Amino acid sequence: MPETSTPAATPRESAFLKAARGEPVPHTPVWFMRQAGRSLPEYLKLREGVGMLESCMEPDLVVEITMQPVRRYGVDAAIFFSDIVLPLKAVGVDLDIKPGIGPVVASPVETLADVEAIPDLTAEHVPFITESVRRLVAGLGARPLIGFAGAPFTVASYLVEGGPSKEHARTKAMMFGAPEVWDALMRKIAGIAAAYLEVQVAAGASAVQLFDSWAGALTPADYREHVMPHSARVLQRVGSLGVPRIHFGVGTSNLLGLMGEAGADVVGVDWRTPLASAIGLVGDRVVQGNLDPTLVFAPTDVMTARAAEVIEAGRAARGHIFNLGHGVIPSTDPDQLARLTEFVQSYPLERD
Repeated sequence: MPETSTPAATPRESAFLKAARGEPVPHTPVWFMRQAGRSLPEYLKLREGVGMLESCMEPDLVVEITMQPVRRYGVDAAIFFSDIVLPLKAVGVDLDIKPGIGPVVASPVETLADVEAIPDLTAEHVPFITESVRRLVAGLGARPLIGFAGAPFTVASYLVEGGPSKEHARTKAMMFGAPEVWDALMRKIAGIAAAYLEVQVAAGASAVQLFDSWAGALTPADYREHVMPHSARVLQRVGSLGVPRIHFGVGTSNLLGLMGEAGADVVGVDWRTPLASAIGLVGDRVVQGNLDPTLVFAPTDVMTARAAEVIEAGRAARGHIFNLGHGVIPSTDPDQLARLTEFVQSYPLERD
């Protein structure tokens, strides 16, 4: 496992949280989205015969899966192992995650009555989350734990479409044609997401990430009117808890400024947007990203050369947290991610 700089005494003094606050750091902090498993053989073995949602609800599995990549790579922060639809499952929505497909909802949301039938989430719905986070925080020591939730638009899309969608036609039909249902649904999901993050922070998470898989399907005008207020509601509630808030979306080059305005302290940038361009769009905010996830399949010298370009571009921002520009691809070589982590953490921040 790569060695980092002298460990911080507490998560607050870690390189990750210093960077998230825009403070000077001993090295560029690095973690990976979807680092909790996916490409690790020990993860695949642990998950044999265990459903995704089941694994997210069993503290022993959550703790072990979250810790596996920390042990492997020595990353600067752990990301809580969960799934964006887990809070819906916890409040009683009839859904499952089908292998090779993704989340599938038995009865898609169509009416106000459907929305009103979804309970609000409380800590009593997710005692396994509180237990998992507490155990992880105790085990991680000075290494921060990042809480996690799906953003309202992405979760709404699953609920309305009944499963994954490339066009989001039913979602947009509701957004444009039944705005009262859409607003009610987005408010409901925003409340659930905020409560879910609050549970994680209350149990000890040091930061949170709001993840919007499908927001890239929207125009800036539609995002501003129909989505941004609801993501902002989540980020505002969590902001009162005093932890850094990361906001990440896929294919959101045209939305980066708005996603920052929604209340993020850190704006995640996917690999499609050069980090230097993104910095000019998000204003005085920390950036996270954004190496193309496929570059870990390239020769090591090619990968590290491109990683150096990302780090150099990040110098112009208020702060920079290194990450891939999306999640770890399942067929990734874990040893290559370890080499990437070591390279980033040892990259000199002081110019000669």
